[in-house]
Amino acid sequence: MKLKAFNTLIVLLSCTFCFAQYSIKGKTVDALNQKNIANCNVYLSDGKSSALTDENGFFEFRNLPKGAYTIISISDNFRKAVNTINIIDSDVFVEIALNNQPQQLKEVIVQGEKAGAGFTHLRSVEGLAIYEGKKSELINVADLTANVATNNARQVYAKVPGLNIWENEGAGLQLSVGGRGLDPNRSANFNVRQNGYDISADALGYPESYYTPPVEALEQIQIVRGAASLQYGTQFGGLINFVMKKPVTYTALEITARQTVGSFDFSNSFISVTGTKNKLSYYTFYQHKQGNGWRPNSNFDANTAYGNLKYQFTPKTSLGLDFTHMDYLAQQPGGLTDEMFAADARQSNRKRNWFKVNWNLYALHFDHKFDANTKFNLRFFGLSASRYSVGFRPNRVATIDDNGPRDLIKGNFENWGTEARYLKKYKLINRPSVLLVGIRYYHGFNHAVQGEGSTGKDADFSFSNPAQFTQNDYDFPNRNASAFLENIFNISSKFSVTPGLRFEYIKTKAEGYYRNIVRDNAGNVILNKRIDETRTSPRKFVIAGLGLSYKPNNVLNIYGNIAQNYRSITFSDIRITNLSAVVDPNLQDEKGYSLDLGIRSEQTRFVNYDVSLFYLNYNNRIGEVQFADANNRIKRNRTNVGQAIIRGIEAYVELDALQALQKPSDSWRLGAFANVAFIKSDYRKSLIAGVQGKEVEFVPQTNLKTGLKMGYNNFKASYQFSYLSQQFTDATNARDGGVAAVIGDVPAYQIMDFSTSYQLKRFTIEASVNNLANQIYYTRRATGYPGPGILPSDGRSFYIGLAFKL
Repeated sequence: MKLKAFNTLIVLLSCTFCFAQYSIKGKTVDALNQKNIANCNVYLSDGKSSALTDENGFFEFRNLPKGAYTIISISDNFRKAVNTINIIDSDVFVEIALNNQPQQLKEVIVQGEKAGAGFTHLRSVEGLAIYEGKKSELINVADLTANVATNNARQVYAKVPGLNIWENEGAGLQLSVGGRGLDPNRSANFNVRQNGYDISADALGYPESYYTPPVEALEQIQIVRGAASLQYGTQFGGLINFVMKKPVTYTALEITARQTVGSFDFSNSFISVTGTKNKLSYYTFYQHKQGNGWRPNSNFDANTAYGNLKYQFTPKTSLGLDFTHMDYLAQQPGGLTDEMFAADARQSNRKRNWFKVNWNLYALHFDHKFDANTKFNLRFFGLSASRYSVGFRPNRVATIDDNGPRDLIKGNFENWGTEARYLKKYKLINRPSVLLVGIRYYHGFNHAVQGEGSTGKDADFSFSNPAQFTQNDYDFPNRNASAFLENIFNISSKFSVTPGLRFEYIKTKAEGYYRNIVRDNAGNVILNKRIDETRTSPRKFVIAGLGLSYKPNNVLNIYGNIAQNYRSITFSDIRITNLSAVVDPNLQDEKGYSLDLGIRSEQTRFVNYDVSLFYLNYNNRIGEVQFADANNRIKRNRTNVGQAIIRGIEAYVELDALQALQKPSDSWRLGAFANVAFIKSDYRKSLIAGVQGKEVEFVPQTNLKTGLKMGYNNFKASYQFSYLSQQFTDATNARDGGVAAVIGDVPAYQIMDFSTSYQLKRFTIEASVNNLANQIYYTRRATGYPGPGILPSDGRSFYIGLAFKL
């Protein structure tokens, strides 16, 4: 049955149907004096067509099938005009009158929502990016009924199929998501951006995200998978782009304040200030978050601040500046063995482990619109950041802390880059086409050092004897230059083809030293040898991709894409000293390709859905396997495990129950959603004994999230149920974690959440219960910090918040 469905989709994507084609011609005039309006932007509701009126006010859209269309006309000093027309059996001419009289708007309170109002997919062209034929998701944060104060990823990303989310701290300080068998650790297999620019430590050499924007400050979260590699880099995971809230335009000053308190002494304060005055607009916020955590020794204190300024020189040209600061200090309770977790999941035997992050991001945006069909964007961005960790982390997790010197790792990042994009809408054989061209340069310089820290219990991040007991000290200068090209070719009004190419030049370098330190049974140093090392790896290559889209009508979109992927080894793959782990000196970059084929809804009233098949071919996959060294000690080897094949189906559907029953109501709303991913995975080839034929790590075969949402006037409530089946954490599919507990299975778990909100004029009251049934579970076995070992997820917790807008 699945094969028949697959073949049917292929046939639909491969065929182009011929229908009678018509045109819409029109003219824009001033409603008061009937004068022609030149240079008026006219948009058509098919999502592809736009025009700029000539000096006589005329415009034209060609090669259109029968049907209803909405025309939106926008011009400086005039109010927007919206006209609906029908093409029946002939061309249509329409005269559009625009009014330039000022209009006093009344206060509007939105009480109703259509199906999927908080979740949809990206349009074919969004800003200066092309998403035609791609697997994409768009989360509208304002429509969420969720615990946004804690950045609860399980709720925020509830409608995105197939995401595997690590949950080992309840504050939402870091986002750790993966999908389709990719390691969720700090979302390192996604290209993570904010307002279109990189926010990870080093997009090439160390793509881990220690900073996550507060959901309270977000307008949208954009997710693109599969063919995202062509526009956003070669990674397998795709793109996560956090879009910050825009400045309000209707006032010079608007203030929003939110205060949330909850279980385990949680407190979150958030305030934002925004406005527009003449040509200058701004949005800024500050957030302070603190708490003690569900387990002992897990307190945290975090600050985040953001500022955006935008100056609109002309209606076509603007310059924007972003700055972000985030810092936090967190105590880490350490990991547990399987036996410790079974006895008491809330216990902690680590009091001296600390983690500190300081993150500073800056970006400069220049946007210019040559005309309605031609846009240009140039952005310059940079990062100045650090992450420090200190603690006692022996291989045997149950070992009692001996209060000796702690292991200290310090990383400093000074990176910058620039990216330019040019988008052109044009006609090819009288059909609309879209060209996107981009170039990018990235300059990374990172310094990583590891050695003996202090013997104290406080958050002391100084080395005790750097001259003698620095285990490694490396500089990582990385360089990356790339260029990409994509083009939407509309073969007909219903079928489009979007090919793309990306050229990459990558040069990674590691320069520094490590020490071979050997101690006797009494702890005395009997060998301390410094070994200098320099490794350079330049490479250049081209990847390609192709997207297909077929829209037989206004409510259906059949899409497919295939794209090559590439992931370079990171500096953590090269050199981090761990007594229980080694890195293969012949480690190679990962290569492969991904394929999507799906069907989704467009502009529907009561049902929203997206069902797709995917196939991921992952060559040279990097992973960890256990082995016995010459002294019969069990260690982990980080190496290229083999070829992994991951395939499955991802489905999402959301229903507006009252619309479906044809009983719409101005007061009541009732909806339900479900997303599910069924995934099969295996290692097809491997030179490592005991790996070939095993399941790929981080791949639960069933990943389900479902829920209900209801509302009455200004009251809203949501209930969510999440279930993930068993998954493995290493390539050999080991089930027993042993004394280290860094490998082994993650048992199936199921979680329930409940959230409510009530709006009363300028006030909003929110309340939520996370992990309603108080499930004891874990999603992660850490190999290093903040473990090693099992990291339990939080039990039941309560939160209540109050928001005020002035």
